[in-house]
Amino acid sequence: MADATATPEHPDTPQPPAPDDGARMPFMEHLRELRDRIRNSVLALVVGFIAAYAFSVDLLHLLELPLAEALANHPELDLPEGLSVLSMMEVLWTRLSIAFWAGIFIASPVIFYQIWLFIGPGLYQHEQKVAIPFAFFSFVLFTGGALFCYFFVLPTVCDFLIVYSTEEAGVISSSALPIKLNLTLNEYYAFAKRLLIGFGFVFELPLLIFFLSIVGMVTHRSLWKFNRYFVVLAFIMSAILTPPDPISQVAMAGPLVILYNISILIAFVVTKRREAKQAEL
Repeated sequence: MADATATPEHPDTPQPPAPDDGARMPFMEHLRELRDRIRNSVLALVVGFIAAYAFSVDLLHLLELPLAEALANHPELDLPEGLSVLSMMEVLWTRLSIAFWAGIFIASPVIFYQIWLFIGPGLYQHEQKVAIPFAFFSFVLFTGGALFCYFFVLPTVCDFLIVYSTEEAGVISSSALPIKLNLTLNEYYAFAKRLLIGFGFVFELPLLIFFLSIVGMVTHRSLWKFNRYFVVLAFIMSAILTPPDPISQVAMAGPLVILYNISILIAFVVTKRREAKQAEL
């Protein structure tokens, strides 16, 4: 019996499996599918926001630890003893913002899973099986990036900026108009949040390239050819995702280049397996 996947012109030549028939849906049904995925993601975000708001004060205290350690490392400098609040709404908005971004973090497995469910019907059936691992590793990599930033990057950047800002304030001060470093709650939180989220997204790079390798959009050969250009791109991305200081930009660009080269190895394994299966066919 001829293979069921053989073509009329070449009845004995098996072909790759076709995408799932569920992908062939009308345009309006596709929009309804998108609406359902967005609705589920928003519901998960609301639950995560409520849960995070209950612990927003504790989360804020955790974010303050790297700054507190950096201040304690330089008792010789004339540094502020705490964070200032410049408006009546600043504390409330800071807690709401912390709860919102922490809620995204809590809901991220559900959000990533909903994204995969939306794009999954357009993939081959064997590619759809990685939906749950995709959501799980998305969460793990995002968490790993944020933790790497919190324990290694944020303390170093805080220490550097405190010393630099204090010394520069003394240089540009005058006897008529002295300048002193003042740290505000909203400014520090926005600074820390930008770093943490930026590193979280950067650490998703291996998973993104793994997915693109599975669907055949990139190979290890094309990634390797683009390697030298990616070094420049890494510094451009770091300048966008981090505060405008050289320490944080270098601290992000370095891991980004390392992750890209790790992704080349991942693409190598995926591409070789795909080419081996195509050779068998």
